[in-house]
Amino acid sequence: MQYEGIVYRPPSEARSLILQLTIGCARNTCTFCSMYKAKQFRIRDLAEVTADLEACARLYRDRVRRLFLADGDAMIVKTRDLLYIIHRAFFLFPLLERVSVYAAPKDVLAKTDEELKALREAGLTMAYMGLESGDDEVLKRVRKGADSAQIIEAGRRLEAAGIAVSITAISGLGGCERMEEHAIHTADVISAIKPSYASLLTLMVEEEVPMAKEIREGRFTLLSPKQIMEETRLFLTRIDSEGTVFRSNHASNYVILAGVFNRDIPDMIRRIDRAAALSEYRPESWRGL
Repeated sequence: MQYEGIVYRPPSEARSLILQLTIGCARNTCTFCSMYKAKQFRIRDLAEVTADLEACARLYRDRVRRLFLADGDAMIVKTRDLLYIIHRAFFLFPLLERVSVYAAPKDVLAKTDEELKALREAGLTMAYMGLESGDDEVLKRVRKGADSAQIIEAGRRLEAAGIAVSITAISGLGGCERMEEHAIHTADVISAIKPSYASLLTLMVEEEVPMAKEIREGRFTLLSPKQIMEETRLFLTRIDSEGTVFRSNHASNYVILAGVFNRDIPDMIRRIDRAAALSEYRPESWRGL
């Protein structure tokens, strides 16, 4: 198996075989993100990717149950090539149960409903999609490259095709300037999609990203831990996405939350209120990306 540069994967793919179908991210413009900056985007040669699969199969044929297609937006690959790789993976690994992928909203929208259904039938069962924020002003400021309407459409089309959507938003991404709008509109977008899974990370700004300069120049004000949890509380009071499995248990989060919308929202709000009353937040030294 050949890997180029740092390889990123969702936390839930820790036990997956990771296959780089693309190198880097096709857009790579988000002001808060430091991933893939050292890579020039390209789609890998299909024969090279197939050779990687076959090499792994010789060693791990009966051990691979999950396959994650990297890098940042492998969904940009032509559908016929995605189908070939997925079919080949299921042939080579007889115990394979699922294939998953990062999916940028515009890459999803570039595919027809028939293509999405074909991918699901082949074995693509989950797509991880970064919402970041449901507020269009925040999305514009962070240069996401998609607006809330496009993200809603992409999420709905994936779910309609039977591909489970795991959508991620970032607490604090609106800063103090758009804290309420970020919370409310993010909840509204998730409620509109009703994804299978949703998660919240908490903003951590590395020194080399463009957002760090905005902070230094006073154009963006980071939220305190207390404000982050006030924002999360507002988000939870607004959400209406019955049955969505929710997690806010990443290393970046100040308070660990987990449950199922809408059933467990009251319990999660009580957890936030207890943490606020006791100032019981994860120490900065324990947080990480």
